[in-house]
Amino acid sequence: MARIVQKYGGTSVGDVDRIKNVARRIKEIRDAGNELVVVVSARAGVTNELIARAKAVCPMPSEREMDQLLSIGEQETIALTAMALHGIGVEAVSYTGAQAGIFTDKVHTKAKIKTINAAPLEKDLESGKVIIVAGFQGINDDGQITTLGRGGSDLTAIALAAAIKADKCEIYTDVDGVYTADPRVVKDAKKLSEISYDEMLELASLGSKVMQTRSVEFASKYDVVFEVRSSFNNNPGTIVKQEVAYMEKVLVRGVAVDKDQAKVVVSNIADKPGTAATVFKALANANINVDMIVQNVGRQGVANLTFTVPLSEKDKAVAALAPALKEVGGEATFDEAIAKLSVVGVGMRTHSGVAATLFDALAKAGVNLELISTSEIKISVVIAKAQADEAARVVHKAFGLENL
Repeated sequence: MARIVQKYGGTSVGDVDRIKNVARRIKEIRDAGNELVVVVSARAGVTNELIARAKAVCPMPSEREMDQLLSIGEQETIALTAMALHGIGVEAVSYTGAQAGIFTDKVHTKAKIKTINAAPLEKDLESGKVIIVAGFQGINDDGQITTLGRGGSDLTAIALAAAIKADKCEIYTDVDGVYTADPRVVKDAKKLSEISYDEMLELASLGSKVMQTRSVEFASKYDVVFEVRSSFNNNPGTIVKQEVAYMEKVLVRGVAVDKDQAKVVVSNIADKPGTAATVFKALANANINVDMIVQNVGRQGVANLTFTVPLSEKDKAVAALAPALKEVGGEATFDEAIAKLSVVGVGMRTHSGVAATLFDALAKAGVNLELISTSEIKISVVIAKAQADEAARVVHKAFGLENL
């Protein structure tokens, strides 16, 4: 008998037929004698629909109220999944995030998990029940519902796997693993059988939609090995684990594109100590994630700052920057017609020439680079959004990823 945590994404539970399909899959695993905790997302499209309704009644809705609203998507799915299991003779019980003992900090819409009290789960597992948990949500010390950010159901599954010491964690989605690029854009993208936490973390943070970034961080911290699989077939997926020696033999493992970015240029600000701190402190206080940052050389007492923020947080960034710019001077402009393209691989630590190959390939394709950022295992560039898909195909070919 194994103790297994499974997570099913929104497309996997998108309608009644798919929920029944998930229930049948769960029954097979349960009938083999395994203990099961199943985390589910809201049905595909439900969260976006709820967000649209919220903005229809209030352009800048309260984050606390957004958590109240968005948490109902998963609650619908847990009840329906439990009912589907009852219908085929499987004992099951549904839990909200709060009922599952998931305690978070007090940040609404992007809460972090602090602790999990797994005692209620252990009791039902011992009685032979399949437990269905609402992903993406928890409760803070004040008893308020919180949500974990888009893709937070992944984090729920990884955290629960750590809390109950699961033997296996499986992340089911609409793709059958992690690919060298988005297979909808790059037709000859290859599925990877294994990938390291570091590579998966970079790909997740750079636009790959397969996993939420914080879930990979959590898995790495607590050494939760997990497998990304499709809920529509039984093919082996991609195992995400600690880095092993052979992984460094591959120069680049994947290409990621993030089109949900906005470039911010703060121009003519005072060129003196503390100016950048004032700008970025204002963004930090609004819980806005800043990515690539470039400051030009100051001239005649003024300078420019350029950075990127998630497109979904552009309006929050505008509001957050206004008082800061009154203090340091200058003005902010936003460009939404950009994308971030990145190449990732732990092999970059021990090989040279990655930047040269990347820049040469983009230059030959007529792609201009607006910003460049590097880390030990990735290089990212900001380019025109209209060129992003073709740039991904060109770079994928330049590194020979179709032959992995």
